[in-house]
Amino acid sequence: MQPRPNHGFQPVFCTIVPPHLLDKLSQADDPVLAAPARRTLEADGARRHHRQLTALAFAPHPPRTADPVPSKPHRTLYDCRHGTDLPGHKVRDEGDEPTRDASVNRAYAGLGATFELLLAEYGRSSIDGKGLPLIGSVHYDEKYNNAFFDGEQMVFGDGDGEVFLDFTLAIDVIAHELTHGLTQYTANLAYQGQSGALNESVSDVFGSLVKQYSLGQSAEQADWLIGADILAPRVSGDALRSMKAPGTAYDDDVLGKDPQPASMDDYVETQEDNGGVHINSGIPNRAFHLLATALGGNAWERAGRIWFDVLTGGELAQNADFASFARLTVAAARSRFGEGDEAEAVLKAWSEVGVATR
Repeated sequence: MQPRPNHGFQPVFCTIVPPHLLDKLSQADDPVLAAPARRTLEADGARRHHRQLTALAFAPHPPRTADPVPSKPHRTLYDCRHGTDLPGHKVRDEGDEPTRDASVNRAYAGLGATFELLLAEYGRSSIDGKGLPLIGSVHYDEKYNNAFFDGEQMVFGDGDGEVFLDFTLAIDVIAHELTHGLTQYTANLAYQGQSGALNESVSDVFGSLVKQYSLGQSAEQADWLIGADILAPRVSGDALRSMKAPGTAYDDDVLGKDPQPASMDDYVETQEDNGGVHINSGIPNRAFHLLATALGGNAWERAGRIWFDVLTGGELAQNADFASFARLTVAAARSRFGEGDEAEAVLKAWSEVGVATR
């Protein structure tokens, strides 16, 4: 397999709550709901601009080929104490006893669970494959309605308590954001249009897989929801996104209705959110769900392996569209499993969502 051409290492600013949802919330009549959303949008905008300015100066950690690849995570947790200076005050290092702060302990556990899945099932040590230390900061800003990966570390807000709860409550949110780092160190998918939607979808896929792995759930037992634990009781909805049924995650008076399409027939053309990266990700999300449930058993074993092989295989272009990604999943299924149920299920899954594989 030929290595993928190096088009530049470009870390991006990726959030779990999409801008379109926060924008809708910021227009609420109730200032208790609108003010935190506006503050979050402003904070995200500033962070996104900062990432764009510093991206060219950013360099990945140098390879540590002389050292053995670590088989255990190295996690460090910080407390921002409701400020915005990162990483904040150090509160827990690898191997330390749990603290009295549940947010710190949940973030520590979620980072560890993601490391464990990558190593145990795919033989990868951390997101860079070389044991990269994992950094997380909790209690970011005041009533901050988001969590993000900024190219270097994880950051979690506490939510406003009205619409969103503490973002460390959902292990799939932690794993989703950390997977943006995995993508950054592998295919480095451009965060725009269909490649950006694939970037988001891959994070949803592995976020869900980490959740299923930690709970010991099969594909049939899983709820296939992303962010179910961070919605406050007042919200009329189940989660931020549904991989099983995109477009049905929420239907709320304040948040509006989930805009995700379930197939290419309803693909959304938009200039917002980097070309709808959080919206059109519903299409590859549903394809993965269809594949995983068709194969049955543990989704991380066959369906997840196929997606991982594509992400790390060196042939996925930074500007890949859905069709090129789909073709690579078919090739990966055949390469790893032969001409059997796996390849047939991959073809059928993409066909059901309207993505061509030829």
